[in-house]
Amino acid sequence: MEPECRVLSIQSHVVRGYVGNKAATFPLQVLGFEVDTVNSVQFSNHTGYAHWKGQVLNSDELHELYEGLKLNKVNRYDYVLTGYTRDTSFLAMVVDIVQELKQQNSNLVYVCDPVMGDKWNGEGSMYVPKDLLPVYRDKVVPVADIITPNQFEAELLTGRKIYTEKDALEVMDMLHAMGPETVVITSSDLQAPLGNDYLIALGSHRKTKADGTWITQRIRVESPKVDAVFVGTGDLFAAMLLAWTHKHPNNLKVACEKTVSAMQHVLQRTIKSAKGSSCLFLMSMGAHVIFLQKLLQKHLHEQDHAFIQ
Repeated sequence: MEPECRVLSIQSHVVRGYVGNKAATFPLQVLGFEVDTVNSVQFSNHTGYAHWKGQVLNSDELHELYEGLKLNKVNRYDYVLTGYTRDTSFLAMVVDIVQELKQQNSNLVYVCDPVMGDKWNGEGSMYVPKDLLPVYRDKVVPVADIITPNQFEAELLTGRKIYTEKDALEVMDMLHAMGPETVVITSSDLQAPLGNDYLIALGSHRKTKADGTWITQRIRVESPKVDAVFVGTGDLFAAMLLAWTHKHPNNLKVACEKTVSAMQHVLQRTIKSAKGSSCLFLMSMGAHVIFLQKLLQKHLHEQDHAFIQ
């Protein structure tokens, strides 16, 4: 039996919808992870709506929650996963917590989704306060082991525009130099070899050898574009990448393939359900939960079968 693997997930919570911790927690639990969640914000709904209300945690409130875990000696983790936040002091406190957890467990892996913005119709825009950028760039990314920016976020972090795949590889090298061993640009507007109907994700894993040199593995995954607008996909992607890199620690290609496969199936199933129902969208989410559980269990079965062979 595989030993317990515990994740501290620090990201958003919404009452209505599936983003942040509501998008990440269940898939990780299906794959056998124990997940403890801290909600960086608690909003009525995601900020893409015309209106949203709620609370934003600051560093003192995060510190209080973490102190409670410490006092009960239940603050040992194998992974930390972070996503959306809006407060600079909160983000700086996350770094302090990650560093303390790494002192307790040198094998802890920090997976950071540096949620800052995205591109729409070729134009990038931030949807968090701009003063988060230097905190991510100067404090968060240097302590991260895996980062999952989209193209726009990778450009923000490095100050370098991406026009070609060569540019993207150089940007990933710049991000490696800042600290993380694994960089995955989860989406881009680069031209895919398979055509305009495909989306490119790029990954890079740099492993340092005993003599100080390194080996770099590069991967490119192309997946069909989906003609719809979704929220929470980046949160699900980061959670799935955490899970599959844990199960395939030396094979970024397989981890990314399984991550993208899960994403594609969930998105296609969501579109199918939305088109086939005139009811409120929330009513169809239960079916997606069951579907996702079966899909991930299928991946696990395939993994076990391949291992036996």
